Amino acid sequence: MAAEVVPNKKVILKNYITGFVKETDMELITSDTIQLKLPEGSQGLIVKNLYLSCDPYMRGRMSKHDEPSYVPDFVAGSVITGNGVSKVVYSGHPDFSVGDFVCGMTGWEEYSVFTNPESFFKIKDTDVPLSYYTGILGMPGFTAYIGFYEICAPKKGEYVFVSAASGAVGQLVGQFAKLMGCYVVGSAGSDEKVDLLKSKFNFDEAFNYKKEPDLNATLKRYFPEGIDIYFENVGGAMLDAVLLNMRPHGRISACGMISQYNLEKPEGVHNITHIIANRIRFKGFLIFDYYHRYYECVEKIIPDIRQGKIKYVEDKVEGLENGPAALISLFKGLNVGKKLVVIAHE
Repeated sequence: MAAEVVPNKKVILKNYITGFVKETDMELITSDTIQLKLPEGSQGLIVKNLYLSCDPYMRGRMSKHDEPSYVPDFVAGSVITGNGVSKVVYSGHPDFSVGDFVCGMTGWEEYSVFTNPESFFKIKDTDVPLSYYTGILGMPGFTAYIGFYEICAPKKGEYVFVSAASGAVGQLVGQFAKLMGCYVVGSAGSDEKVDLLKSKFNFDEAFNYKKEPDLNATLKRYFPEGIDIYFENVGGAMLDAVLLNMRPHGRISACGMISQYNLEKPEGVHNITHIIANRIRFKGFLIFDYYHRYYECVEKIIPDIRQGKIKYVEDKVEGLENGPAALISLFKGLNVGKKLVVIAHE
């Protein structure tokens, strides 16, 4: 019986960019048809993509770098890739069966073909929304878990500050810290997000950084005794103000610096000597280095989701054609919670 042949819509990067990314830098196309079967003997997979994750690091992949980055640049004229949730529609691999749900790096397209599917994780727990595997149970949740518990090494009663706190990672870091008995303050870019941090995610305090002309004074107001842990998602002026307010032997987990990604010339940091004076541990990390611990993270978080101890907010957009606008909205601060694109429902 002949294998089914289907059209395949995809989002491509039209050209390498500098400055702020625009929707016109990407394009939705319908490629040649794709056959939902691989040659005999292949151990590859064909997946139907269901949910696509919009993540800040994707902006860096849209520029051409002279030196290799930690994740390869996109190829201009080719499909964009990112984390997603998919359903296996053909398998030649012994570890995957047709009908399995998987999460991992996939294409911004309706169907993707993988000759080497080892980077996928099989989704074992399907009693929670599958879309959670782009966020709380995907790369953002794993990032929050490693960045907070491993990099920050928190202790009960410590003072924790989270920037971009209503985003996919920040909302979880704050809740992890509260579950440990820490005092937690978050910053966000709108009053709506500030209310969400306090009413839904149980932060002790939160503030709208756009309404605070003096971030140093703001942090002193919320942390009169200083900050033990800073979970860094923003960079720039926020990082500079935090360095003035860290306590001796404080820890900074450098997860991202979204304020810098669309700048042609990154901002400088002026208070860096405080790292020495206060013996601050400032550590960046790449979550790829910890993928061998992914299931440990899931097993830790799943019970808290089921018991309602952790809340998670998603900001969903329907349709692959709306993917470029959804991705760009991250850099305008328009998302409330985890931004993701719904291509198809399971």
